[in-house]
Amino acid sequence: MTGAARVLALLAERGQTLAVAESLTGGLVAAELTSVPGASKSFRGSVTAYATTLKRDVLGVDGSLLAERGPVDPQVAAQMAAGVRDVLGADWGIATTGVAGPEPQDGKAVGTVYVAVAGPAGVGNVAALRLNGDRGEIRRESVRSVLDLLREELHGNRRAQDTEQNGGN
Repeated sequence: MTGAARVLALLAERGQTLAVAESLTGGLVAAELTSVPGASKSFRGSVTAYATTLKRDVLGVDGSLLAERGPVDPQVAAQMAAGVRDVLGADWGIATTGVAGPEPQDGKAVGTVYVAVAGPAGVGNVAALRLNGDRGEIRRESVRSVLDLLREELHGNRRAQDTEQNGGN
């Protein structure tokens, strides 16, 4: 079972939905998710916000944060995930932002990537990645990493729910 299939199965089990915000991956996360039969049960949609202005205007990323730190930043990733969750009306949002190459961007090295998850309770986790390889490899690894991060959050969230439900016994 692929990472996308695992994530979609966990979401379907819970009756929850997912939205995706992508920058460097340019739609690859959405493509991976929609390659799974039955994805429409949980996948709401995606925003490919390649331009920095779209991160601000569509996803609600703070303009001063973007001006100060640029689009490749952990807080930007977190705000993208929360923004797409809100804009598309999903329970969970995930986001990718980074530099796939071939050249550095805004002083950030090729392979600098941030992936983020925002769940029903807010921003769950942001992972900083330092990836090697060519542009295609960096983008593919970013897809795998954001789906893994979401799967970890879903498993952690399930453990927290189990503890809450069983804690009063």
